[in-house]
Amino acid sequence: MTPSSHPGMRHFTALWLGQVISLLGSAMTWFAFTLWAWQKTEQASTLTTISFFAFLPTVLLTPIAGTFVDRWNRKLVMLFSDLGAALGTLAALLLLLANKLEIWHVYIISLLAGFFTAFQYPAYNAAIATMLPKDQYMRAEGMLGLAPAISTVFAPLTAAALLPRIGIIGIMSLDLLTFGAAFTSLLLVRVPQPAASEIGAQSRGSFWQETAFGFRYIRQRASLRGLVILFMAANFFLAIGATLMAPLILSRANHGEAALASVQSVGAVGGLVGGAILSLWDGPKRRIHGILLGGAGACLLGITWLGMSSTLLMWSIGSFFFSFFEPFVEGGNLAMWLAKVEADVQGRVFSARQLLVQLPYLLGAFASGYLADWLGLSFMLVLAGLAGLAIFLFGYGMRVVRQAEILLPDQPGG
Repeated sequence: MTPSSHPGMRHFTALWLGQVISLLGSAMTWFAFTLWAWQKTEQASTLTTISFFAFLPTVLLTPIAGTFVDRWNRKLVMLFSDLGAALGTLAALLLLLANKLEIWHVYIISLLAGFFTAFQYPAYNAAIATMLPKDQYMRAEGMLGLAPAISTVFAPLTAAALLPRIGIIGIMSLDLLTFGAAFTSLLLVRVPQPAASEIGAQSRGSFWQETAFGFRYIRQRASLRGLVILFMAANFFLAIGATLMAPLILSRANHGEAALASVQSVGAVGGLVGGAILSLWDGPKRRIHGILLGGAGACLLGITWLGMSSTLLMWSIGSFFFSFFEPFVEGGNLAMWLAKVEADVQGRVFSARQLLVQLPYLLGAFASGYLADWLGLSFMLVLAGLAGLAIFLFGYGMRVVRQAEILLPDQPGG
């Protein structure tokens, strides 16, 4: 049976297509929201506050969401999270039609969107283990990485072309229609529930005991603990690279806004190409090589390159490679966790991992501006890139990381 003919892969592809369409619609709405908010206030802090409110619940609430994912039917959780996001868009549309939409409404809607995204992450990733055989995990993760890259490339262009014709109300109406694609694909595909495992039975208890279980699970397994520590350290510097690219280009380039849009578009293409290659190739046989070498490549050819560059072409190259390697890093990492963690506890374990590795990312994003003001934009990017490179290469010196695939047994069905 070829990979594409596997029944689980056909169901997963249908689910993925629905999400791609929905993400494209959502990205168009948030692009239109960005322009609306800027025209309303002309303050950069408004845009960063919207982003902060959207991201904060996703980070802080994932452990709680993971507990519900393991307790509930995962297909229903996915339907619930998509429906919640759609209702947020509908609320904003109704307020806009009544000419009553205010910035504080968008803050609340951003918080709600982040809340439902906290449920989406563990539910969709944990569903892979029950829908697909182990040899398809990397391909599935490559496809998941493609979805946001597609929306990043096409949503701004499509929204910019449609806004003069149909306005923000038309864009939001289209977004609601695209949610229908996600609902339909979810209703049509089969998302099996995981088989009960011994560790899953042992993990049962009060709600808060089950929520803490994911952290205990990671702490008790040296290789998973080592991978988390590696990404906690690296994410601080990856956040600096992602955050400082915009001010670097805006401060150095003529027509900075247009230059930044071009560089970001090239970066999105890089993510698209990397995700497509991973989906077709399935990545290196030893996943750890994709993780460590991909991370090293993103830091050296992405962040460090950006810091050493001073022209649009060179910034574009750095942005391309920064995004190109991401699917190999995240795809290999998540494929390993899918194979090594029992399916019926993946919601809690994946959510605990997400919280631990994203907190340093938040800290890096927050500190990056102050560090750049002190040390300089270019120097800070070069320093962050070299530090990230050293961390990923140091992973080869950690036996529990280098040999994680050998030291940790694959789980049944994983």
